[in-house]
Amino acid sequence: MPVEYQFPDPCSADSDGLLAVGGDLNNESLITAYSQGIFPWYDENSPILWWSPDPRLVLFPEKFRVSSSLRQRIRSKTYEVRTDTNFEGVIRNCAAVKRNGQKGTWITEEMMHAYINLHLAGFAHSFETYLDGTLVGGLYGVSLGRAFFGESMFYHMRDASKVALYSLVEWAVQHQFHFIDAQQSTAHLQSLGAAEISRISFMKLLQEALNFETLKGMWKLNVNF
Repeated sequence: MPVEYQFPDPCSADSDGLLAVGGDLNNESLITAYSQGIFPWYDENSPILWWSPDPRLVLFPEKFRVSSSLRQRIRSKTYEVRTDTNFEGVIRNCAAVKRNGQKGTWITEEMMHAYINLHLAGFAHSFETYLDGTLVGGLYGVSLGRAFFGESMFYHMRDASKVALYSLVEWAVQHQFHFIDAQQSTAHLQSLGAAEISRISFMKLLQEALNFETLKGMWKLNVNF
């Protein structure tokens, strides 16, 4: 029988948040990692690296800030938002985005295949923004209990990723999710209401969220914003 992968205590991570090196990205390893507040992040030139940063950036759905411009966009119903209809398209677009200060992408082919498998198992989900039937923005992440772990987002049209995030927040509120994990701090997410909390506080919130049943399977949402 395969041996279940064991992670070190998340609080033993170094000052940058690096916790462990190696292992694999099968469904069992990923679910075990996320249930302990750990996530993989590495590039094609390194082994699999597992992280548990301190502090942690978290967005509480009720504290999401909707700017006046985003509110106008939502009222205009420019975009159609769907869930879980093109997960692979979302993750491949996220991988192709050029980001400031980064060479290449951390979303390797190995990473993409791993999360596509997790999606097929009902644990990973995508929020997709369409304009006239064309995918122009979106995000993906992992859901366990009443926690959503955001992984990455992209946009090709103005506000397309923000509309996807707005849709995720609305979904989270409707289904009583406790928080959306944004992992590491960015000024953009903080401007939308995300806040840094300590690792200890995050782990407590996570354990509370995991007391609830995971909403597995393909999520169904099709609205215009």
